[in-house]
Amino acid sequence: MLTLPSLEVGNPTFASTLSAYAGTTVVSGNRVEILLNGDEIFPAKLRIIKAARKSINYAQYVWEEGKPSEDIANALAERCRGGLPVNVLLDAVGAYSMPPEYRQRMVDAGCRVESFRPLGSFAVDKVNFRNHRRILVADGQVGITGGSGTSGKWGGNGRQEDHWRDTDVWTEGPVVEQLQGAFAENWLEATGVALGGGDYFPGLMESKGEVAAQAVRSSPAGGSAAVYTMYLLAMASAKRSIYITNPYFLPDEKMIETLIATARRGVDVKILLPGAIDHNLVRQASRWELGRLLQSGIKVYEYSPALLHAKTMVVDGRWATVGSTNLDRRSFALNDEINLVVYNQGVAQRLERSVQR
Repeated sequence: MLTLPSLEVGNPTFASTLSAYAGTTVVSGNRVEILLNGDEIFPAKLRIIKAARKSINYAQYVWEEGKPSEDIANALAERCRGGLPVNVLLDAVGAYSMPPEYRQRMVDAGCRVESFRPLGSFAVDKVNFRNHRRILVADGQVGITGGSGTSGKWGGNGRQEDHWRDTDVWTEGPVVEQLQGAFAENWLEATGVALGGGDYFPGLMESKGEVAAQAVRSSPAGGSAAVYTMYLLAMASAKRSIYITNPYFLPDEKMIETLIATARRGVDVKILLPGAIDHNLVRQASRWELGRLLQSGIKVYEYSPALLHAKTMVVDGRWATVGSTNLDRRSFALNDEINLVVYNQGVAQRLERSVQR
């Protein structure tokens, strides 16, 4: 049976404990901004791409047709034609529906576009282990990560039927090195090329803000359960409130027990789930345990204007995470995932207010 320590997210010992399990340290001097929906996410990505001077790395799970995704492909192609090294890593399953002309446009311009764990008769043992990470890094200094895909379905304001409501996070500063490290890890496996040098890892960076942050990444195929442990530690450490937003809510028994125990201590636990979803079986399965949660005092809501896809959690209005991780077995046991963790009251409360709205 897993036993969790008694911690508090505002205490330095929480950060030290999480760092020990995550394998990454908490670094200060970052600027972090919450990006809500395609209306904010895609313009931010285009700004990063167009402002890059040394390198661009882009890992994406989903890439489908649509104006936002074509705009991204065109912008990357344009930078490649200008001589900038651009590396694009697509998951072979998630990006299966990518229009071939998008990929060819980037390749013809000089971009290196690779598939992560391509499907084939000799890859049966790896077909379930997908790269679910979403990472954009320019010059090793500025990056975006979160839950969004590159698709027309992610365009808009998160209130359109058949479109996605999502959350990403923009960051500048030392923590970007950790995002870059996650990309480099997957790129090495896919290509055999180890990225390095000042164009990708510029070393000591000047402070860009006042936010302390870390990137927590898991690679279950390699034996890492860091993101799962992060969620459990944060849930168990809450003293006032937990706000969870997640599209595929299938927590295991330990996570359910942790949430129930936390609620019974008087913590205000609210969970926001999709009212409509792209996988109806997942929707039904995710509601199997809701009775136990409701009986413990946890409040569960459904988002109905669009397809909810954001993967966020805020604890005590002081600690927050935004990333690619669903609260299900696939994310915790099969996929490569990454979440940005923020130790900052201002950012955490901005995210909390967006959930409340």
